Amino acid sequence: MTDAFARLAAALEGRYRIERELGEGGMATVFLAGDLKHDRRVALKVLKPELAAVVGAERFLAEIRTTANLQHPGILPLFDSGEADSFLYYVMPYVEGESLRDRLDREHQLAVDEAVKIATDVAGALEYAHEHGVVHRDVKPANILLVAGRPVLSDFGIALAVGAAGGGRLTETGLSLGTPHYMSPEQATGDAHVGPATDLYALGCVLYEMLTGDPPHTGSTAQAVLGKIITEPPASVRDQRRSAPANVDAAIRRALEKVPADRFRSAGAFAKALADPGFRHGAEAGAAGAGSRWNRFSVGLAALAAALVVVAGVLAWALLRPAPPVPVTRYALAFAPGQQPIDPGRPSMALAPDGSSIVYVGPGAGSSGQRLWVKRRDQVEPTALAGTDGAVAPSFSPDGQWVLYMAPGGGGPQLRKIPIGGGASIALADSTSGVSTGAAWLADGTIVYADSKWRLRRIPAAGGAADSVWAPPTGRFDASPRALPDARGVLFTLCDFNCARVREIWALDLRSGQAHRVVSGAVVADYTYLGQLVYVRPDGSVFAAPFDLKSLETTGPAVPVLQGVKVDGSAFAKFALSPGGTLLMMTGRAGSGLDQFVWVTRAGAATPVDSSWTFDRGGSNGAWTLSPDGRRFAADIYTAAGENIWIKELPHGPLSRLTFDSADDYWPHWSPDGRSVTFASNRPIRDTARLRAWTKRADGVGEASLLYSSPSAPAVALWSPDGQWLVLRTAGTPAARGGRSILLARPGEDTARALITAGSGYDVTDPQVSPDSRWIAYVSSETGEENVFVRPFPDASAGKWQISTDGGSGPLWAHSGRELFYVDANHDVVDVSVQTTPAFRPGSSHVLFHLDPAEYEIPTWCCQWDIAPGDQRFLMARVVGSGGSAKQQIILVQNWLEEVKAKVHD
Repeated sequence: MTDAFARLAAALEGRYRIERELGEGGMATVFLAGDLKHDRRVALKVLKPELAAVVGAERFLAEIRTTANLQHPGILPLFDSGEADSFLYYVMPYVEGESLRDRLDREHQLAVDEAVKIATDVAGALEYAHEHGVVHRDVKPANILLVAGRPVLSDFGIALAVGAAGGGRLTETGLSLGTPHYMSPEQATGDAHVGPATDLYALGCVLYEMLTGDPPHTGSTAQAVLGKIITEPPASVRDQRRSAPANVDAAIRRALEKVPADRFRSAGAFAKALADPGFRHGAEAGAAGAGSRWNRFSVGLAALAAALVVVAGVLAWALLRPAPPVPVTRYALAFAPGQQPIDPGRPSMALAPDGSSIVYVGPGAGSSGQRLWVKRRDQVEPTALAGTDGAVAPSFSPDGQWVLYMAPGGGGPQLRKIPIGGGASIALADSTSGVSTGAAWLADGTIVYADSKWRLRRIPAAGGAADSVWAPPTGRFDASPRALPDARGVLFTLCDFNCARVREIWALDLRSGQAHRVVSGAVVADYTYLGQLVYVRPDGSVFAAPFDLKSLETTGPAVPVLQGVKVDGSAFAKFALSPGGTLLMMTGRAGSGLDQFVWVTRAGAATPVDSSWTFDRGGSNGAWTLSPDGRRFAADIYTAAGENIWIKELPHGPLSRLTFDSADDYWPHWSPDGRSVTFASNRPIRDTARLRAWTKRADGVGEASLLYSSPSAPAVALWSPDGQWLVLRTAGTPAARGGRSILLARPGEDTARALITAGSGYDVTDPQVSPDSRWIAYVSSETGEENVFVRPFPDASAGKWQISTDGGSGPLWAHSGRELFYVDANHDVVDVSVQTTPAFRPGSSHVLFHLDPAEYEIPTWCCQWDIAPGDQRFLMARVVGSGGSAKQQIILVQNWLEEVKAKVHD
């Protein structure tokens, strides 16, 4: 370790942990460091001592602040800067991968389309910076990082900060700003007036090198290179790369003009020229536009008329040719620890109408552990919106100044709004749909949302009384309303229970109050300025179809335009589209729509139960449970025939269908002796269809028989291990909070008593009786979020213990009775040691492993996981094709509708 390294490490102790040197550039030495406060790896760059001495700390830090507010997906942000023990440093994200310099050193030349794409993306980043008054001054391949195949410009404004702070004294250091091969003529001559045109010149040099393998000017010394930059025109790209399109060659030649005023007026203009096959420059452009010339002595009306025809033809060609396409750019948004989006299994992100900011559900300090965050395009760090604890389903007002969202209230979920810049949160309506699927803010200043009875209601955005505008058919539930232009109406999703089989896009005409189905097999839809309806299917694929705003009907076939959108619960797509055509989406789910059962050890290692078998997870995510001896499992599985109970012999035995009724059968549980399976079903009796508890022999002999039927409509029915009690969980209102309670009945009796009763606005669910039948674990949302509790059984009034404090679902007893497992709000599997005799006493808890929602079906309801005898492995369902690699990302796609336009017109 050098003295300088040791001194730097000591100077930054407590803030950054210096790990090793990564490299050295013309102005700074780069170190890999750990940001101790934010627990992240960063690239810490330290100015060379001779440069730092001339520049001065105060002026350098003052100038570099001008770049700190640049926030663009193509610009590597500035995290920090400072002075420590005479070291001047600045901090940026550490990006694994390679620079464009590394790529060119290895491959020498790039494919034409890839080179143009990289240059176009960099031009987009430069356009943004120039609009904010910042010039890079040192664009070169070493400062272009390739992140997931996309360019990100680093060290933005560092040359500006050094130059502005150091002034004329930089010559004393023997250093110059800019790298010789990419310096503009004005930089080479020491011109003090360096502006955006300088960056365009450098970008032209970079594109030239990507295509030809060398910069425009080369030489044996830096002085020789600078001399050529000032005096010699570069050779044409096409002289060395005949495959380069003429317009690309012309765009490069214009970018490399000696005089800044002769270059493009902006980086955006450069990008458009690269995309325009008809672009020409200089004498070539004049020749293309003039046609054959008349003899200079030929005069008269005929000559004039012919000339006018030529001019008219040129003008007509210019006016009628298609406008150059706008570049479509994709960016994966990055978030620091403690600011990362979380997925509550509900709509969780929104995009501002102008695409300038996003709102998402992220970590919070309240009991719910979540709140809204705002990430603006012009800011490096997102900010939390205070007063939005527990929020889900955000959306924007048409002017982008307000955020609409759902959050817990005193009597259930509330519809609320808050200014985008922060401020007081205002309640607009109580008793909204418990599923919290969002609301649509219309152009006329009204908001459409679903109330607790799933009626669509309309309320003034300023507050006031709500009017009912539409009620769904019996057994159907509406969700995810999206506004149509000019307050014409809304698009929304219509589902059956759990969105298991019915998932349709409907349109509501607010003028007539009539609604009708538009598309089947879809979960969310938006109307676009292309006149297209864009909608997401349950498998995450996106389609576009022409849509008529008068009839509110599609008028042509649908075309696939995108894949990979994350869909939760078969009804909530992580997909937002701005009116201007910018797309925000979350990825992460495998597109197969299939699950595979796996054994998961206490360490989180997964192996397939039967690698030859996969199943469609369907709309309700299913439920499954192991037989008492662990040799079979029963599951409700969705097929084209509906949702039925199936049994599989483990590990490689056949899968056998147990129930065959046309109604849906849910949530199987084994009898204590393993001879029969109980389940809930809505199969009708005496022409009345409601959930009841049924049972059937596990060997398939005989018909299913009614086990329990009463107006309480049990959705879950399970036995206590001693076989003395039937524990029932009532259905409540589908997808709404409140009304679900736990009942207790004796076998053979058709009356039940309340065991644990829900209160106003909260549920008690997921009952699980301990192996000795003395205790019952369950989930209650009485604290504002779901947590796991334990009470005595069968007399629940004799005590109560809260087991989880940071959210909990799916309680599961170990066969030994000495452990209780659950999944917390962070999707961690938690193991709690418990004492059950002579009295109940919870002990210590620790996390066993994490469940990535992109990989596993998270046990958010009962019966979605189980533990095998011996308590060493869990039965869970994993998404086919994930294998630990299907990670969630939030992707921003600028000008996405240009891509849609190209696909629908193919």
